[in-house]
Amino acid sequence: MGTSRKLRVATVITRFNGGAGQVALNGALALPPGDYERAVITGGVGIDSKAGGAGGEAAASVLYGDEAVANAAAGDLTPRARAAGMEIVQVRSLVPQISPRDDLAALRTLTHVLAEGRYDVVHTHSAKGGVIGRVAAARAGVPRIVHTWHGFPFNEFQSWARRRAYIALERVAAKHTDAFLAIGSETITTALRLGLTTPERVRLSWPAVDTAAYTTMPGSRAQARRRLDLPLGVKVVGSVGRLTFQKGPEIFVRALAGLPDDVFGLWVGGGPMAGKLADLTAKLGVEDRMRWLGHRDDVADVLPAFDLMAMASRWEGLPCVLVEAISAGIPLVATAVPSNQDLVLAGETGLLVPPQDAGQLGRAIAHLLDNPAAAARMAERARDRVGDWFSPGYLGDVLDDTYRGNSKRPFQK
Repeated sequence: MGTSRKLRVATVITRFNGGAGQVALNGALALPPGDYERAVITGGVGIDSKAGGAGGEAAASVLYGDEAVANAAAGDLTPRARAAGMEIVQVRSLVPQISPRDDLAALRTLTHVLAEGRYDVVHTHSAKGGVIGRVAAARAGVPRIVHTWHGFPFNEFQSWARRRAYIALERVAAKHTDAFLAIGSETITTALRLGLTTPERVRLSWPAVDTAAYTTMPGSRAQARRRLDLPLGVKVVGSVGRLTFQKGPEIFVRALAGLPDDVFGLWVGGGPMAGKLADLTAKLGVEDRMRWLGHRDDVADVLPAFDLMAMASRWEGLPCVLVEAISAGIPLVATAVPSNQDLVLAGETGLLVPPQDAGQLGRAIAHLLDNPAAAARMAERARDRVGDWFSPGYLGDVLDDTYRGNSKRPFQK
């Protein structure tokens, strides 16, 4: 018998930020530290960057350790991962947008990085990182390849041709995947119906959120509203997410415009639609009661200012922010898209509305604001629904089991 050794695990993700980045980080942090050597391999852009990667040869397009962290954009989680003792690698050609030159460079570079790192497991996240990462891991001879679906890059709002192309790419990557984790029940349903996995290779997973950080304390509501300099006595509906087409921020502000003047809107998160949204806000005449707060690192301190959380997304996996809002005791209105209904049970733990319908979103918001007792009951039922399944510790156990091929036998050397 050989002696057990630590497993070398590399997390590959296009952008190490947002909900997917936080779930990936929380899971890695929850792994038994005595059993794992952890690395994060991320792309060369930040939250809002549109710049292409460096391309070129592997040695010229990769940053390691402190150099990679120093190059991280605002909101990037690599400093936290580095502080926790993880290896950090930045592949600068790994970018989220479609770019054949960068994509080929990223595949070459990532294959080199993974082969050189001699990893036992590669765990990929996100669309671009998931496809390129799994193909590169297979080429590098990595023994076990795992992928998490946080949702899918294809959706009903795309052209038929683009949707088919994305599904085809997922099928290619699936051939190089030993195990899948899927955030939300609808994600699994979609994957099975499209033949992207077989039943024995997929496991339901949940967003891993440190719920204790979002549990409100007495006085936190008043403190949050003072922090944001909100007028006394107003009702506040808020949302958290990037300013992108997926998240529907223009639908949110249109819904707000139909609400009474004592209802304020808050949106935490930046993104490429910021300029257009500022213009739309002015056009709708609500600039005095709609605040685009941009990216913030203090979301847990801002959430208590909300009377209500309203998610206007066109599509989702299962966003972390729903778990965060539930933990803070905030009532929910969300769009009826996968897999929001895992947490927002219609009329029980919140209200569901169709996507792209500002009128119905506004009416649902008004209903809960006008019926605070019913909203509070829904919030309490939602909190009861969030248990250990959504904790980082639970995800750590799932990852440990998945990385070892559903057994507790240690890798040998």
